[in-house]
Amino acid sequence: MGSVQSPDRQAVQEVEVAVIGCGPVGALTANLLGARGVTTLVVERSAAPHGQPRAFSCDDEAMRIYQQAGLLDEIRDSTIAPPLVEYVNGAGRVFARMALSETDFGYGHAPLRFFDQPRLEHTLRAGLDRFPHVQLSLGTELVGLTQDEDGVSVLLSDVATGQRRTVRARYVLGCDGARSATRAAVRIPLSGASYAEPWLAVSGDVPPDAVLVGDTRFVCDWRRPAFVSPGAGGSYRMEFMLRPGETEDEMRRPETVAALVSPYVDPARFTVTRAVVYTFHHLIAQRWREGRVFLLGDAAHQMPPFMGQGLCSGLRDAANLSWKLSLVLSGAADAAVLDTYETERRPHTVEMARTSVRLGHVFLARNRVAAALRDAALRAVQTIPRVRRFVERFEFKPVPAYRRGLMAGGRRDGAVGTMFPQPRVLVPGAPGERLLDEALGDGFAVLGRAGVDNPLGAWRPGLPVRFVAVHPSGTPLADLPDPSADERPDRVDVVDVDGVLDGWLRRHRAGLVVLRPDRFVFALAAEGGVERAGRELSAALGAPPDGAGEPLPDSPEVTAAPSR
Repeated sequence: MGSVQSPDRQAVQEVEVAVIGCGPVGALTANLLGARGVTTLVVERSAAPHGQPRAFSCDDEAMRIYQQAGLLDEIRDSTIAPPLVEYVNGAGRVFARMALSETDFGYGHAPLRFFDQPRLEHTLRAGLDRFPHVQLSLGTELVGLTQDEDGVSVLLSDVATGQRRTVRARYVLGCDGARSATRAAVRIPLSGASYAEPWLAVSGDVPPDAVLVGDTRFVCDWRRPAFVSPGAGGSYRMEFMLRPGETEDEMRRPETVAALVSPYVDPARFTVTRAVVYTFHHLIAQRWREGRVFLLGDAAHQMPPFMGQGLCSGLRDAANLSWKLSLVLSGAADAAVLDTYETERRPHTVEMARTSVRLGHVFLARNRVAAALRDAALRAVQTIPRVRRFVERFEFKPVPAYRRGLMAGGRRDGAVGTMFPQPRVLVPGAPGERLLDEALGDGFAVLGRAGVDNPLGAWRPGLPVRFVAVHPSGTPLADLPDPSADERPDRVDVVDVDGVLDGWLRRHRAGLVVLRPDRFVFALAAEGGVERAGRELSAALGAPPDGAGEPLPDSPEVTAAPSR
């Protein structure tokens, strides 16, 4: 990497955050920062849209993050939710299945959705147009950076002309993929393993009547494992493991591709949009931060594809780091809060990658005897109802939870550190049912039963927080305060349509729950403990510039959830 030359300071652009890379993770990160008013420059080496359908799937957590970015409708309308995932042997016999249409983890969205990556990237980039303080610089690459106590000097180069310029940023986020220039610039090594088995990934478009297999399938054929599934917008995705001795050139030939896809689609009516050979990795950066430079997505971690969690993990990174950065930049939190990014995200990412590897071992039995034993064993254990439910309801997926980090007590305890559910609610002045996050705002939220006092004025000045008063299911909207006449803009009243919120509070023996902007539980509190909860949060965020927010002594009114 080149080093940053002494710039003419009058020519240096200044931003709060520079995002390197505008794939899905970088574009989503910039949308989240833009929504929080952070002055952001996004740098993308390619001058044109990527145009390749690489990533294919996302989960309910990812959809909730898109929702937080204000892009849910646009993205959801261009995706499909598969009702079923089957594991079949070489003869097409099902030995395990996941009933996704019957699975609801409670976060407001289907557990799995398929999308078209070019369309997704277009939506995410178009979303940046909402924010005059966010700039996208295409055809520009990072060639060097240096740091000091106040910020980062980023040297950029125009790919077409070679002309260089310097940008001064408070923080830099490397969202530039597996071959991250940002990671190289700060000399952070990767550790882990790459797998020798190459795969052919084939994407294409096909009319509905030319689809021969309409379900999502893992074809666990010991001779050639494969994955096949209809995708969004009339697309179809297939991946095939190469056999020993097969070459990339051979596998990409039209006649080879046609033979491979013929059991699943009519090859004469299947238009190939992408056919590439790849190998997968299980790698993680030794650290995700170097001073004011952070790594997100594939720049920080790469995992096998069997859980479809590579992109989702990068989106979780963005959701975790963006709100913390906005608080630090606004002076509402101490910069030490940013250390919790890796503390929270690394263990969950490692667990997700290990689960993907274990699932791959089931998928990739490579001899006839091992495959037959696997099939028989999985069919047998699924005669046990609890085991069958564990498989069918996708319960082996790691739950969204943090072991340690920015939460009451600093570590997970029961509900503290877990993602809060997102049921549907009714809100005065809004037509129909809405997802809960739409009522929570984009900052912290304190949620409790109606009738609890709302002393949020005692919370740290400048800290975005809203009190959500929950009314029982069946409460007429006419009985709720009129929001247009309410002089308390930091309060919103909601009706708990299905009783989910009241049930959650009762189950965890809480009167109030404090939610972070990314909708993870910060703390539980007794009714009347809002002010103390605010002081606990203030202490966790660190002393603000005015020195307010002294730490509290231990209090029974602000606690972690009871252990299960």
